[in-house]
Amino acid sequence: MTTLVTGAGLIGTAFAQHALARGEAVVFVDPEPRADFLRMKLGDKGYTLVRHDVRDLPGLIAAIKAHGADTVVHTAGLIGGRVQQSLSAAFDINLGGTRNVAEAVRLTGVKRLVHISTFGVYDRRRAANAPITEDFPRGGARGYGNYKGAKELILEAYAGAFKFELLMLRPANVFGLGHFWSGSSGGQKMHNLIVAGLDGRPARIPASETMANEYIYAKDVGRAVDLAATVPLPQQTVFNIGNGYVTTFEDVLAAVAALCPGLRYEVEPGEAPQSKLAPLDISAAKRHLGWEPRLTIASAFADYLAELKAARGMAR
Repeated sequence: MTTLVTGAGLIGTAFAQHALARGEAVVFVDPEPRADFLRMKLGDKGYTLVRHDVRDLPGLIAAIKAHGADTVVHTAGLIGGRVQQSLSAAFDINLGGTRNVAEAVRLTGVKRLVHISTFGVYDRRRAANAPITEDFPRGGARGYGNYKGAKELILEAYAGAFKFELLMLRPANVFGLGHFWSGSSGGQKMHNLIVAGLDGRPARIPASETMANEYIYAKDVGRAVDLAATVPLPQQTVFNIGNGYVTTFEDVLAAVAALCPGLRYEVEPGEAPQSKLAPLDISAAKRHLGWEPRLTIASAFADYLAELKAARGMAR
């Protein structure tokens, strides 16, 4: 069994840890893979790097055929503010790349595609008086969520027409030890706080990132992706992946300060924070995938700090 993963980032490597433990081969397709990051997360064996871009359809097809991949996990794309800053480039990478992934799956006969979407697809302009279920309306005012919603629609159309298995996960704000080239401002904030706490210097946090939000640790997401890639096809195929509660910025600070008592931070003026008021309903993932989060904000930060210390030890 071989799984091809588009994007060698935080979620892709968190999934790969489980796949490699099962004895499955993993092939990463990424135009600029960071070898040191992959080595830190996965060691040196069991996976292959293919330097292609999701905008390169022939390259995707060649990688799937060369390695005999029967499952594809699609994580590649720009995130958050990077989409808003360059809507045209993000259109080509996120939407064009997703079309290519769907085409490659169709043309090579891949059995299952797992797509990593986001809770940003939900239209938060609408009132939500209860936890948000997967049938909550999609849409919004920002490029990232709208492009992710469009990616879902593209894949739904392809899966309906060509009958491959499609499962889509909508994670809350993912954080964990990684790199943030793709543009995760929430992940960068969490990283800045734990690094600043460890180093005894102030963290600089944009005002927009002081919102209340729902978070999910990357290791919990990796386990959800692994289940989505391996369980018999469930009746429901779109799943919220979150902690099921909204965490305030003050609670995030308290979790880091419990580990790093000297934590200091400075808020940079800018865009006002827009808090999430309703959490995700994660009951469908528990019912159909057998998944629920194992880590709280506090225990996730404790694991994050341990990984950070270990990574620094490796670098010396």
